[in-house]
Amino acid sequence: MPLPADLLEPLRRGEPRALGRAISWMENGHPDARGLMARLWPDLGRAAVIGITGSPGAGKSTLTDQLAQALLAEGQKVGILAVDPTSPFSGGAILGDRIRMQRIAADPGIFIRSMATRGTLGGLARATQDAIDLLDAAGFDTVLVETVGVGQDEVDVVSCVQTCCVVLVPGMGDEIQAIKAGIMEVADLFVINKADREGADQVEREVEAMKSLAMPGGWDPPVLRTVAQRGEGVAELLVQVRAHGHWLRAHGGLARKARERARLRFESLLAEAAVRRAKAQAGPARVEAAVQAIANRTLDPYTAVQEILGEA
Repeated sequence: MPLPADLLEPLRRGEPRALGRAISWMENGHPDARGLMARLWPDLGRAAVIGITGSPGAGKSTLTDQLAQALLAEGQKVGILAVDPTSPFSGGAILGDRIRMQRIAADPGIFIRSMATRGTLGGLARATQDAIDLLDAAGFDTVLVETVGVGQDEVDVVSCVQTCCVVLVPGMGDEIQAIKAGIMEVADLFVINKADREGADQVEREVEAMKSLAMPGGWDPPVLRTVAQRGEGVAELLVQVRAHGHWLRAHGGLARKARERARLRFESLLAEAAVRRAKAQAGPARVEAAVQAIANRTLDPYTAVQEILGEA
């Protein structure tokens, strides 16, 4: 294994092997991962980070592919992080997104990485933030983060981005319910994909109605229509993404998002370190005994934690 200094320059040049190895270091808690990030940290913050989230089947991968092609045509280097569900058999990411993005995968200006919970010590959000930072360090102009819009992991993941696009599709009755469940508040843009289908008007009306219930002031998330399979509406989407970026810069939003991201990053690492330290000081036998007592209903989990922390 190379030392951080040996990995640093190839990474900064954007060499795919170095970038892939560095992401794996961060995911798996390599001993030199912390030193590598410390060397890179002062120079980060240059890449635009765009999130694309929504329910399965909404066409997020196709839309991501089309956005990447548009950015590549402008001469940009584009990184794609596909936050996949975890395979119940291998524990790894299901690589459907990379299969669907075969058209752009071979382009020298593109880097695609699938992220899953396996091997990530601090969860999906922390692993994704590390990967965003490494793509930034490697000179990528834009990072596209595609994720399934369900669960707290995904809400945390989209907190890592500057602009979050929530993708909806007509004919899926759970779409608006999914937004109500927690994605609504993270949306900077709503994208009705497959908008040539019947029901697109109804989805737009429902989204506009929900927007009217939100607190006034600030950025008003536009509702856009795309047919990603044919590339329709992608240019307009990119215009609105950049309009949101301009709005953030004009209203101090980038600094606020950077602070929110820093807080999430710091607190997740702090919690991770505290858990490691508490478990190490209590010892594996004591920890396993506590787990068994909780399972046997002879000890509640809150008391178990207090006892472990008291001994630690």
